[in-house]
Amino acid sequence: VQLQASGGGLVQPGGSLRLSCAASGFSVEYFLDYYAIGWFRQAPGKEREGTSCISPVGNTGYADSVKDRFTISRDNAKNTVYLQMNRLKPEDTAVYYCAAGSSCNLNENDYWGQGTLVTVSS
Repeated sequence: VQLQASGGGLVQPGGSLRLSCAASGFSVEYFLDYYAIGWFRQAPGKEREGTSCISPVGNTGYADSVKDRFTISRDNAKNTVYLQMNRLKPEDTAVYYCAAGSSCNLNENDYWGQGTLVTVSS
């Protein structure tokens, strides 16, 4: 299984970005019917933190730091999960990673993408 995260970039505070996590290299027709996808981020000098997750049945969860600003969604036919990030703040600056596993209790033993850099700065 390979996960390709994309969509990062430079954005001003208050702006928006949409990240994508595309899954490939699996044998089932609809990968997202079986796997949860989570978005994590790691800022310089800080530990990695989870921001959001969508379960195989479509349940979503968010960290308090991003609740009401970030929205996770998916397109099962495209095997792609999105993270819509609105009202971005400088503290959202980080490398964002997506991960896939059997549930939203994701850890290092699950599948991870390579990361995409989000920089929020004026």
